[in-house]
Amino acid sequence: MTFFARDLIASSGIVASEARALLAFALEATSEALIAHPQLSVPPRVADRFRDLCARRQTGEPIAYLRMEREFFGRRFRVNPSVLIPRPETECLVEAALGELKRFRRPRVLDLGTGSGCIAITLALERTDAEVSATDLSETALDVARANAAALGARVEFIHGDWYAPVRQPCDLIVCNPPYVAAGDPHLAQLACEPIAALTDGADGLTCLGAVIDGAPARLTVQGVLLIEHGYDQGASVRAMARSRGFRSVSTLVDLAGIERVCVASNR
Repeated sequence: MTFFARDLIASSGIVASEARALLAFALEATSEALIAHPQLSVPPRVADRFRDLCARRQTGEPIAYLRMEREFFGRRFRVNPSVLIPRPETECLVEAALGELKRFRRPRVLDLGTGSGCIAITLALERTDAEVSATDLSETALDVARANAAALGARVEFIHGDWYAPVRQPCDLIVCNPPYVAAGDPHLAQLACEPIAALTDGADGLTCLGAVIDGAPARLTVQGVLLIEHGYDQGASVRAMARSRGFRSVSTLVDLAGIERVCVASNR
């Protein structure tokens, strides 16, 4: 039996753009190729795989997990359910970090709770002179991060441990995208496929943010900077925590949607 791309997409039961992306993945092609050639013939085994992917998508499984990758800062990162899917708003954190790093030569950078490694790896690739290390409490997450670093040719030291526990040297820059969603936030229901420990602290969403801020002063160099991502409504609370821990310079950056997203804290 002959299957055509246009017919498979139309009968997929999911949004056409998502169906096209999944069919392109199954075919090892591009979505653009399917748009240009809607009558493309699809082998039966590929059609079967495509239908399976669509069925999984209908249950709520994210496209990124189905395709096993997500683009971040122009690069493709491998992802699976053991790591959080990289978000566009986290690119704001990376942009800010790169801006801060312009002041340093051969900087030491620490990424806390690295997950897929997208932040640490991006910084290492953008600043090849930097000494980048990253920690995570999840060994399975570190396996994903190490695979991404190897695939992208990034030099990052990945260390198993909780936040700062394995850290021995002071750093010029500390970056972190910690779990900050409050346990009762209704958005969590839409994120059920992602690792819950990477999303929420199980409380008010401020516990991990506080732990990262608490530990930063003792691990930063004199001119060092902490950049930490937080939720849309947590800017004031995070700034207050940073000031209470002794940081003299505290500010907040907004993401592309104009939402407060990254706290920048230092003693400069």
